[in-house]
Amino acid sequence: MHTREEKLKAFGDFLDVLDTLRVKCPWDAKQTNESLRPNTIEEVYELADALMANDTTNISKELGDVLLHVAFYSKIAEEKGDFDIADVCTRLKDKLIFRHPHIYGDVDAKDAAQVSKNWEEIKLREKGGNKTVLSGVPATLPALIKASRIQEKARNVGFDWEDREDVWKKVKEEIGEVESEINRQNQKGIDEEFGDLLFSIINAARLYGVNPENALEHTNRKFIRRFNHIEARAAEMGIPIRNMTLAQMDELWNEAKSLPVD
Repeated sequence: MHTREEKLKAFGDFLDVLDTLRVKCPWDAKQTNESLRPNTIEEVYELADALMANDTTNISKELGDVLLHVAFYSKIAEEKGDFDIADVCTRLKDKLIFRHPHIYGDVDAKDAAQVSKNWEEIKLREKGGNKTVLSGVPATLPALIKASRIQEKARNVGFDWEDREDVWKKVKEEIGEVESEINRQNQKGIDEEFGDLLFSIINAARLYGVNPENALEHTNRKFIRRFNHIEARAAEMGIPIRNMTLAQMDELWNEAKSLPVD
């Protein structure tokens, strides 16, 4: 691992390269906040893929790409006279100190749950912070992650189940309401009740220490792996997958389930 001095030098060298590219490269020179935004979203998803795969080489690479975007937005702001990368780092440092009074102050926090609770309370109090408990949840978050964050923030101010086992009553209730709307053939009601059902399942996941986004992504990848096996085996058998019976596909699916995972 590198020394602190080596880390600071590497960061400085990177900023020097970015400064040069901003002036001399036609592509870099014309970029704006608006033009970079779609690329930033893509880079964050690529980092998320690397993290899910626990691919340390690509995690390092994708972190670099995300860091480039952080520095690039800061450079654009510097050119406008708004702020620069030093302001970004200083504000982040100040915020971390302010939100960790159990480290830099006299507040007690015995576990991670108490730290999280303190964090939300501090964000409501700090100047320019969240005006309401849920206002800090970005409107554009994917719905599953948003639901999880909403529930976490509500929990941190005491709005939660007293006994986590009670959440299953809510899940069963929502399943019943979905079935009721299906029997009524009320599509609007079906959509609404499915949303309530998904929200309650995400709540159950949180209560049992499961990250629903990660859990669902693991299942997505498992399904892809098994379905790809069906396609590969169908090709070996000389049968177009569209011509396979459900029984044949089920047999190959069970075969895929028995294979070791890399």
